[in-house]
Amino acid sequence: MNNPCNPLSAQPQLQRRRFLSQAALGAGSVALASLLQESAGGAIVQQHAARARRIIYLFMHGGPSQLDLFDYKPRLQAYHGHELPDSVRGNQRLTGMTSGQASKPVTPSVFPFRQHGQSGAWISELLPHIAAHVDDLSIVRSLQTEAINHDPAVTLLQTGHQQPGRPSFGAWAHYGLGSENANLPAFMVLVSDGSAARPADPLYARLWGSGFLPSNHQGVALRASGDPVLYLSNPPGISANARRDQLDVIADLNRRQLAQQRDQEIATRIAQYELAFRMQTSVPDLTNLNNETAGTLAAYGPQCNQPGTFARHCLLARRMAERGVRFIQLYHRGWDQHYNLPSDLRLQCQDVDQPVGALLSDLKQRGLLEDTLVVWGGEFGRTTYSQGNPTATNYGRDHHGGCFTMWLAGGGVRPGTIHGQTDDFSFNVVRDPVHVHDLNATLLYQLGVDHRRLTYRFQGRDYRLTDVHGNVLHKLLATT
Repeated sequence: MNNPCNPLSAQPQLQRRRFLSQAALGAGSVALASLLQESAGGAIVQQHAARARRIIYLFMHGGPSQLDLFDYKPRLQAYHGHELPDSVRGNQRLTGMTSGQASKPVTPSVFPFRQHGQSGAWISELLPHIAAHVDDLSIVRSLQTEAINHDPAVTLLQTGHQQPGRPSFGAWAHYGLGSENANLPAFMVLVSDGSAARPADPLYARLWGSGFLPSNHQGVALRASGDPVLYLSNPPGISANARRDQLDVIADLNRRQLAQQRDQEIATRIAQYELAFRMQTSVPDLTNLNNETAGTLAAYGPQCNQPGTFARHCLLARRMAERGVRFIQLYHRGWDQHYNLPSDLRLQCQDVDQPVGALLSDLKQRGLLEDTLVVWGGEFGRTTYSQGNPTATNYGRDHHGGCFTMWLAGGGVRPGTIHGQTDDFSFNVVRDPVHVHDLNATLLYQLGVDHRRLTYRFQGRDYRLTDVHGNVLHKLLATT
């Protein structure tokens, strides 16, 4: 019987899965769950040598302003207050928030930039800790996306399509490569509110969902208060032994149903129940920072002591990396600066700059940066013209998908690299354009996966993270 869910699986693996599911019918639930976890560990074998074993994805939700942070445009001062030339705008779409705006005055950044490191990359004064690591970064200034509103843009970057319903990047990574720790989820998510978070700044759980993949591949989000994961603790009156007995009974019933129906979701349910039981011990250990030194806590900044903050989450990300979590996703809200950009962007950068710098240092000191691919960025950039009427010290910027900046570090990327170039207005890419599908293809490549072969058949079609697009950016990758 061929497996319609994955055309890449080898026949011996299929036979092994069938044998395991049949042979396990007479075994205890713990043994069955172990077999299921092992046999479902990865849908494919790696197609080439992996440079990264895991990804830490630092997602700045809302669209960080590239020309106020990484894309230095000193010539823009000469156009300050002038109308954005039609020749620059071309036929690019604008959002409804500024498409009807009578004037679109060019607005340079108020923040000083200076060069850093041997690469000489220009970085805003708002990010001194990240700038200290500039020679470890591969900065991509020429990202492009066709989506110009938040939800479609985030969904496209995270799932490969603007419409909801497809698996997230972390789910694809788990499906393709499996887990390195049987006691923790392979895909974990942490969400923090920025100091300049907007009231309408939604992040939907489907962004770390499994879509049409088996549900065990979805991300597990940790909470800032109470149990780190819902229902992690046993209710009053239920001991660990009682919970174990309950799971054994449920597993026995599920095994019988699995033998009759051969439904993948039943196998998933058994494995997830067992993982949840093991997480009752592993997650409290993960989130307990008592064994961290005072120096480490201080490096991540004072907010590290506050649950739910981005600083705390960066430290937890390092602890997850140590424990073999495959895909670690940190979301930080509040980067949608349509107004009050100078003050709000400063607040956002204060939230993330020191923790990110500490994370890079921590990973490097522990030998983890070599096989951990760190990604920083948002769903799009911001316009070079101001939304509303700018003043000498205050302005806002609308969404802009024509060009934006992200950076990568570790995991075999070429350090000290600046890839791509935009025009003098930071409005158009003039060299080495990079589509979001190209970025995702490259990240998968570093994990040892050919993005064209990581597919899943659903409703008669083979789907993949990069849809029918994507080229690996070999210029971003280290040669040795």
